[in-house]
Amino acid sequence: MARWGMAVDLDRCNGCGACVTACHAENNISTVGPDQASRGRAKHWIRVERYWEGEFPDVRLKFRPVMCQHCENAPCEPVCPTYASHHTEDGLNAQVYNRCIGTRYCANACPYNVRFFDFFNPSWDKPLHLQLNPDVSLREVGVMEKCTFCVQRIKAATIQAKAEDRTVADGEINPACAQACPAKALVFGDLDDPDSAVSRLSRSPRGSKLLEDRGTEPKVAYLSRSSR
Repeated sequence: MARWGMAVDLDRCNGCGACVTACHAENNISTVGPDQASRGRAKHWIRVERYWEGEFPDVRLKFRPVMCQHCENAPCEPVCPTYASHHTEDGLNAQVYNRCIGTRYCANACPYNVRFFDFFNPSWDKPLHLQLNPDVSLREVGVMEKCTFCVQRIKAATIQAKAEDRTVADGEINPACAQACPAKALVFGDLDDPDSAVSRLSRSPRGSKLLEDRGTEPKVAYLSRSSR
């Protein structure tokens, strides 16, 4: 059984936001408009944080994509009263939408601010409804949603590999964000495979985890920018 994870090379990320757009399109994430966004109700399963490093005039603009970290010790899981947030065998932090009753305990427990509550039923003006991905369910009002590492792509690739009596090849599965990244800053794969690209990058001396002192054991490694 694989243990899926991701490595993010901050030296490559240029903050273009292609990952955010691809994630919205792949996972049927609805928009809420400027008024609701100003009330904190915007939904982005992946966001690109922008911040400055250094002191003026010697400063550098830095970018950091942040998605669900799919923690091994996920704080969002034990607080869910209906077990809608649970751990899968391949290490993903999954969300069962039709089991969720919208308590939002998981959002309060998550230290990464990557869980979102659906305040409205999703809607798309014609002809935008024709672009919806049939492999991803539409979430209704009153439930929580989050990044899934594009679990529909993971399942499709594993089913195909099983039908062909083989293992999933390294690089065969690409979440929408990684596929769309023009700088190839996002790398996805099996962390339990020591020869996989994501495993090698995660062991890099440049690597670190977000809020790793919280003991959440996230599966997303960030490779720091080189000094130059």
